[in-house]
Amino acid sequence: MSREHGPVDQGRLLTALGIEGRQLAEAVHAAPTEAPVPACPGWSIAEVARHVGSLYRMVRRRLTDGRSPEDWPREPEPGQSLQAFLEAGLSELLDELAAHDPEERADTWWPADRTYGFWRRRMLHETVVHRVDVEQAAGAEPRGVPEDVAIDGIDEVLTLWFGQKLPMLGLTGTKAGSVGVRAGAHSWIARAGPDTTEAWRCSAEEAEAADDVVTARPAQIYLWLWGRASLTSVTVRGVHDQAAQLWALLRLATR
Repeated sequence: MSREHGPVDQGRLLTALGIEGRQLAEAVHAAPTEAPVPACPGWSIAEVARHVGSLYRMVRRRLTDGRSPEDWPREPEPGQSLQAFLEAGLSELLDELAAHDPEERADTWWPADRTYGFWRRRMLHETVVHRVDVEQAAGAEPRGVPEDVAIDGIDEVLTLWFGQKLPMLGLTGTKAGSVGVRAGAHSWIARAGPDTTEAWRCSAEEAEAADDVVTARPAQIYLWLWGRASLTSVTVRGVHDQAAQLWALLRLATR
């Protein structure tokens, strides 16, 4: 099931998680940890590091226990650096994910994908987005987002966060319409309105027929959808109100 849910091979997702997690830890080590994070109001780099390190441990416990845990380590141990806290949590999570076939059943919060593969994908993009946060907060040279990772992340943020999380939260758009998203050879439709919130992969022709059409390099669209790039960082053809609504609804879904 999980292979069918994303455009990128599960082995690549796991490898990319390891690479991105180590890059995040290195970025935290090199950064002023009290620097504010622009995309996470009220958070510092240190709080981002604790958040991701805690999530690594929570997900590992959820996988081993078969249910969402009631408690797990949320802070570094006495004397443990934030870099070490991230690296240790990442290592344990990678070991757990690698020990199971991505198609093996696991406890998740997405009914469409109850597999280990869900967590390979979910934790990869959690890591990438927060690695970008740390770089932006520190004013560091951005490492960029690999094109295949960005395409997979566009698919995830549209199908999971827009198409699944918004309905879970009971949130809808105010004006009915559609947005075509085109990144490289891949296209999607996101439709929102008072009665509908859904997204799916589509042909380039279907995307071009939407009310608004968003185009840019895959990495730029990825960062835009995650609120890590401005509204003007992508090209929008159309009246722009549906693209702006998509962007605003994703800020609610992913906060």
